[in-house]
Amino acid sequence: MATLLEQLKKVTTVVADTGDINSIEKFKPTDSTTNPSLIAAAATMPAYSQIVDDVLKESRDAAGDDASDEVVANMAFKSLAVAFGKKILKIVPGRVSTEVDARLSFDTEKTLEQARDIIAQYDKAGIGRERVLVKIASTWEGIKAAEILEKEGIHCNLTLLFGLHQAIACAEAKVTLISPFVGRILDWYKKDTGKDYVGADDPGVQSVTTIFNYYKKFGYKTQVMGASFRNISEITELAGSDLLTIAPKLLEELDSKEGDLPLKLDASKAAAMDIEKLTIDKATFDKMHAEDRMAHDKLQEGIDGFSKALEDLEKLLAKRLQELVQPVTA
Repeated sequence: MATLLEQLKKVTTVVADTGDINSIEKFKPTDSTTNPSLIAAAATMPAYSQIVDDVLKESRDAAGDDASDEVVANMAFKSLAVAFGKKILKIVPGRVSTEVDARLSFDTEKTLEQARDIIAQYDKAGIGRERVLVKIASTWEGIKAAEILEKEGIHCNLTLLFGLHQAIACAEAKVTLISPFVGRILDWYKKDTGKDYVGADDPGVQSVTTIFNYYKKFGYKTQVMGASFRNISEITELAGSDLLTIAPKLLEELDSKEGDLPLKLDASKAAAMDIEKLTIDKATFDKMHAEDRMAHDKLQEGIDGFSKALEDLEKLLAKRLQELVQPVTA
């Protein structure tokens, strides 16, 4: 009998949620996605020290001798995410997601500037735009930036998505893909209610199911990619989603288990469902976001967490830059 992972790949595009290139080579996903925390973790691995050092040297040369270590480290962060993306694209046949600085999440213009810079780096490397998704937080400002970028042929992955209002706004902005965070939704509800949730009762699973059915009911082309899983039950309950991005540990578990994997999300069934269509303008978005405590809390928490990961990564890069300039002597 086929493993759960083998069966899942037949009904859903499997994406590796990691910056670890060795894991990507092992599980052979179609796509791969990273975030600041994953890039920071990968940057500390000895296997990738050469990538980090090369990026730091290039950033130092580009910034000039007068630039501070902090400025060079910030430049290096932007280039490092693309450097990992380029490595990943040599392995996966599909796309890689590269994230805009989370600290720009409430600034449309600066998000646009950095997204265009990311794509320019891939363009310079000869990598087609169809193979890159620029990852942006699902704030109203981020969604508006993505709407503009999509019109420029820059495809976007809207991340840190927790509520239906965010999902509908993304679909109406015609973004390429959204990443609703299943596990983080579960985390919030467990903490808020003191209850545990299993299978289809999982609030994160229910959220993605609602979004998927809404999109398919009204014919939106935006793809749904469930993310941030806590266990394989959450994954198997979403079999049939357009995509699922899964950490190596859970890919390993799926690949080690056999059994039937029934289709849980079905676009043809969603088309026949009785679902109310909503229109989301900024006032409606703000109102729904304020009323959804979970989405409000987890979006800000996610932005803060990714911002902290970036700050830690910049410190790590600045420290390594000093070591390159002044090698430690015995």
